[in-house]
Amino acid sequence: MTKEELMKISVEEFSRLQKWMLSASPESETYQLMHERYKELKVILASLSVNVTDLDMVK
Repeated sequence: MTKEELMKISVEEFSRLQKWMLSASPESETYQLMHERYKELKVILASLSVNVTDLDMVK
């Protein structure tokens, strides 16, 4: 997988995951599990030099 492919897939997953998180209760176990993946994706995107500030809806 190329860097560009990884970036595309990660941005798409980050966007999709945030939409799900915004529709879930922050106190739920499901939200907590999604939040773990959210943090992982932020690290991946940062390592790819993607500025997630504009993409981040959850913060």
